Amino acid sequence: MTTNADSIRNGVPFFTARRVNRSLTASAEKRALEWMAARAPRWVTSDQLTMLGLCAQIGAGVFYALSRHHRYALLLVCLCLALNWLGDSLDGTLARVRRQQRPRYGFYVDHMVDIFGATALMCGLGFSGFLHWQTAIAMLVAFLLLSGESYLATYTLQCFELSQGLFGPTEIRILLIIGNLALLRSPYSTLFGYRMLLFDLGGIIAAIGMFAMAILVTMRHTAKLYRQEPLGCQEPLGRQEPLP
Repeated sequence: MTTNADSIRNGVPFFTARRVNRSLTASAEKRALEWMAARAPRWVTSDQLTMLGLCAQIGAGVFYALSRHHRYALLLVCLCLALNWLGDSLDGTLARVRRQQRPRYGFYVDHMVDIFGATALMCGLGFSGFLHWQTAIAMLVAFLLLSGESYLATYTLQCFELSQGLFGPTEIRILLIIGNLALLRSPYSTLFGYRMLLFDLGGIIAAIGMFAMAILVTMRHTAKLYRQEPLGCQEPLGRQEPLP
């Protein structure tokens, strides 16, 4: 846990949380991002990349909605997901490589962008017809629960987990791209002899997984905080002087 001197305002220090990423692609992704950041043109800024990531995710939602009438719009969704990865993943790395970090600003803006972007993406999926609205809403609610837990854990434990288990944002994008390509062949899947929409099946699994992960992680972090702050160990408050 370190204090960023540039982020001290009004005498109150800001502590940068430790970042943890255990996803399948984390190691290779980190090397690729650092390579790109070191070679990025000087006119490219972190804010531009953040905006690229947001616009690309909103674009993915728009093209999902259009794919209801033109299935090959799914290819444009794949392109938008790739651009979203570039903007969303490279902005922070670029700031670190150039030593231009703004921890509070970056944390706040990046995660509000994630929330708005995820909402746009799920709305687009709901309009696409490739899954039912109930599934899209369940995935969005589960994502927001998991995100909220992550942000609270970052504040209370000074540890920001970019992934849950072996899955992080990059793995989710890869799964969506694979699913989009599968939709070009057929929007349906068969499970135990029952025919259903492919993205309904994947979405239900994803929503259940995120809900379960949110519950398990909440229990683990609650237990950890309880051990760190047990009852009976607080220093007694001094005797309060009566008000005049």
